[in-house]
Amino acid sequence: MKGGLPTLPTRAAGTTQPDPLDFLALARRKVDARGGQPWRSLEELADAPEFEAMIHREFPEKTVEGVGVDRRELFQFLGASFALAGLTACTRQPKESIVPYVRQPEELVPGRPLYFATAATLGGYATGLLIESHEGRPTKAEGNPLHPASLGATDAFAQASLYALYDPDRSKTLLYLEEIRPWPAFLGSLRLALEAERAGKGAGLRILTETVTSPTMVAQIQAILRAFPDARWVQWEPVGRDNARAGAVLAFGEPVEPLYRFDRADVVLSLDADFLACGPGGVRFARDFASRRVVSGPETTPNLNRLWCVESTPGNTGARADHRIPMRAGDVEEFARRVAAALGAGSPAAAGNPADAPGPGVPPDFFSALVADLKAHRGTSLVLAGEHQPAEVHAIAHAINAALGNPGSTVEYVAPAEAAPGGQLDALRALTAEMDSGKVRLLVILSGNPAFTAPADLKFAERLQKVPLRAHLSAAVDETSALCQWHIPEAHFLEIWSDARALDGTASIVQPLIAPLYGGKSAHEVLAALSDQPERSAYDIVRETWRPVLGADFETAWRRALHDGVIGNTASPARRVAARGILPPRASSPVSAAPGALELNFRPDPTIHDGRFANNGWLQELPKPITKLTWDNAAILSVATAARLGLFKEDVVRLTLAGRSVLAPVWIEPGHPDDSVTAFFGYGRTRAGRFGSGAGFNAYALRSSDAPWIARGVEIAKTGATHPLACTQMHQNMEGRDLARAATAEEYRRDPGFVHRLTQAPKPEESLYADYPSDTYAWGMGIDLNQCVGCNACVVACQAENNIPVVGKDQVRRGREMHWLRIDHYYGGEVANPQHFFQPVPCMHCEKAPCELVCPVAATVHSAEGLNDMIYNRCVGTRYCSNNCPYKVRRFNFYHFSTQFRAPSMKMLANPDVTVRWRGVMEKCTYCVQRINGAKIDSEIAGRRVKDGDITTACAQACPANAIVFGDLADPESRVSKLRR
Repeated sequence: MKGGLPTLPTRAAGTTQPDPLDFLALARRKVDARGGQPWRSLEELADAPEFEAMIHREFPEKTVEGVGVDRRELFQFLGASFALAGLTACTRQPKESIVPYVRQPEELVPGRPLYFATAATLGGYATGLLIESHEGRPTKAEGNPLHPASLGATDAFAQASLYALYDPDRSKTLLYLEEIRPWPAFLGSLRLALEAERAGKGAGLRILTETVTSPTMVAQIQAILRAFPDARWVQWEPVGRDNARAGAVLAFGEPVEPLYRFDRADVVLSLDADFLACGPGGVRFARDFASRRVVSGPETTPNLNRLWCVESTPGNTGARADHRIPMRAGDVEEFARRVAAALGAGSPAAAGNPADAPGPGVPPDFFSALVADLKAHRGTSLVLAGEHQPAEVHAIAHAINAALGNPGSTVEYVAPAEAAPGGQLDALRALTAEMDSGKVRLLVILSGNPAFTAPADLKFAERLQKVPLRAHLSAAVDETSALCQWHIPEAHFLEIWSDARALDGTASIVQPLIAPLYGGKSAHEVLAALSDQPERSAYDIVRETWRPVLGADFETAWRRALHDGVIGNTASPARRVAARGILPPRASSPVSAAPGALELNFRPDPTIHDGRFANNGWLQELPKPITKLTWDNAAILSVATAARLGLFKEDVVRLTLAGRSVLAPVWIEPGHPDDSVTAFFGYGRTRAGRFGSGAGFNAYALRSSDAPWIARGVEIAKTGATHPLACTQMHQNMEGRDLARAATAEEYRRDPGFVHRLTQAPKPEESLYADYPSDTYAWGMGIDLNQCVGCNACVVACQAENNIPVVGKDQVRRGREMHWLRIDHYYGGEVANPQHFFQPVPCMHCEKAPCELVCPVAATVHSAEGLNDMIYNRCVGTRYCSNNCPYKVRRFNFYHFSTQFRAPSMKMLANPDVTVRWRGVMEKCTYCVQRINGAKIDSEIAGRRVKDGDITTACAQACPANAIVFGDLADPESRVSKLRR
């Protein structure tokens, strides 16, 4: 006995004799097996029929008596250990997150994945997902067909979410001043601070979150505010929607949410709105818009929609527009007012201007044709404004829709899904002022990184350090965590229980697929720590929220919600709103710049968003849809502006705005408005892990609270230095081959076969290649370029499915990126306002493949089912096949790129159905042959052929535009066969 407790025998080195503490671990494991319900006594544990079997299974060579300790003495040790744990920790000991199962679950078959419905949020809004799981290990994200925001598709961020789960740079411990502390220590510190605030009704307590749509989280915060009436809750999202909310208030007197129905719209006018890129509802918008771009023959072309676009930065939406003009962001308001005046919905911007005047810089024929088109499609047209445009532009868009009779048809209005919509920037400004004055004594920050993302003039990072007690919940130690005493590791959304709403209000339950890998906490658990039940689980909290909603048969409805991924009848009902009338004219927009003066646009980065994905290797190496840059951001200029300033690509310039300056490399982009500079924010991180730290420049350093999106008077000074940028576009030039071919709808109606006359196909007797007859299957793919929106979701989906490694910026600059699928971006027409063409290019699996003839070891061969197969263990790396490939779609492992999968956590990221390739091996698209073989096995068991739709490649499944179709060309009724014909 030591200190009143029995002395525990130790295990001798090199022996298999178990330590009695091992039995304590087994007992804890049994507690977990009972769903968290503890045994009432040690005697109950001893009487459990599984206990003896458990001991013999774990230590087959020894019995309890063989340890040298009888059962009674063992229970003394166990009881003392439990008592010691209770005295020291005031809570249960950490549990093992992953343990081998003894009995195989009924639904689990090794090698057969399971799928679970959940939801991921970005900007607070939910996208429904189905997560593929292998023996309890999440490996792939797919869209949930039942969820209105995804309809079975995803975006690039959802596809890359699994990388964040296994990111080796995730926080693994709770820290206090960079020292490891247990959760009870944080609870104790928090309780003391809360008790000090109780007398003042929480006047010094502030909670800072990102945009919240979770009903459970809203209920928790409201309960805390009832207990501390003078406390405050602030929301801050750097890609916020304050302008859209304020525009709705100007137009209707209340902050309603417009739901756009692009599938019903014949004519769409985008006022600098990149609705085909990332954003709330972006996946659904792309699906609906592309559904009106399907061409199966000349007779279908009258049903095509038409997109008019004015935009300040070339984006996915402008690239797909039928008619587009580049326009400085500050000039969009004047243009919108002139359109409204021409349609009878407002007055021109300046007195004395005729109502039908197009305004400076707008071609008269463009303006007149646009107005005529909108007038001719009353009730079937749609006008929308970009999130970054001022509130007045949003109000004008609402007024135009009302004048055209579009509400109820192509646009509906519902209550906002987020809690306390609007006013985020004003609330953050007030919070920083309170921190500066010393009014805030306890600040709890749930997710987000405001020390990095807050406007520069607010000096959030400096003022944050004036708060006596600061706690930050985040996935990694970032710029904000470094300034807080307490850093709480945040659990991934696949590790927690929660809920969230989509843009239309539809609610989903966020359910975990895996226990928190590093003991991370969710926002619900941190909020519970602020309540009188600090140890309450998120599972119980979420269930309590929905128990009164789901009705008497709660368990049945709960299971249905978990299975479907949506909670039925939770979408917000449409509301009738009336526009307030004609908007008064203004002499000029407050953000418009004089001709020749430079305007600075701030935009979220297309691949790392607001910076939260800066350490995601898949997204860092994903080419931007338009510029095709990777691993960097740049100051983007038009060709004419760069020439006027004497700048070239990769020149480093100093951007100065309101006394603040940053250094940035230059990128020249055709179609960018003149006298305008675009800076994508999210880069320039200092604490973002191995991939994110030090990449790019920090555009947030120039962003101010009075001009968060559009700023006037930016100055550019050439420094004489250069900075290398990694761009993938120039790696695969067409070299005279017309891979991308286009015509107008009218040209197609006159000559449907124009595509085939742009090239000369050899006659059968002229070919050196033998035919490959197939009497089984003939797998093929069709990609409708008329539907593709260039979003890159397919590229990340392919990377996630096929274990494609990240190679880094230097290797990308050498043309060695490993993506099996790329999306080329081509220009046509005038440099100032070119046409844009997206061209997805996977391996073509040529029926007569030139790569196969030159391989000296037959590592690439043609299968009887039409696939161009790669046999990795034959490949000796001659690269003759790559030289002979006209599409340049073969990739070579120059280095041990796959070593990233050797990291302990990254091993779980790999798809077990796909080989991880090694150095010196050629690889390429396989049409997801692992999925083909899985479907063939199932069909053989069922005694039938593979049916059309049984197989969906990763790229096709992710595509929000539904542009990629895969199937059997030997089946004349398959969709791909019909498209080919």
